[in-house]
Amino acid sequence: VQLVESGGGSVQTGGSLRLACVVSGDTWRTNCMGWSRHAPGKAREGGASIDRPGLTSYADTVKGRFTISRDNAKNTLYLQMKDLKPEGSGMYYCAADEGVAGCAWYSRFEYWGKGILVTVSL
Repeated sequence: VQLVESGGGSVQTGGSLRLACVVSGDTWRTNCMGWSRHAPGKAREGGASIDRPGLTSYADTVKGRFTISRDNAKNTLYLQMKDLKPEGSGMYYCAADEGVAGCAWYSRFEYWGKGILVTVSL
């Protein structure tokens, strides 16, 4: 499974960005997909997840501001982010898993993209 993120960049506080992640390879292994953020010097922070039928899960820190979605026909995962804050800066990673143990934003994901940088300035 290969995951390639796009759509990152710089935005001012309160702005919006839309990330995309294209999946290739054994796409049948990607029943559960998610996004998470790693800021420098910090552990992985929660983001969002979505299973193949479309059930979503969000960390409290992004609930109401981020929307995760997927287009199964296009093998693409999206993350619409609005009202971005400076603490939301960091590398955003697309992740996938077969989801045998369930699917939530805090799930263990087997496959990871290389990440894409999002910078939110004041």
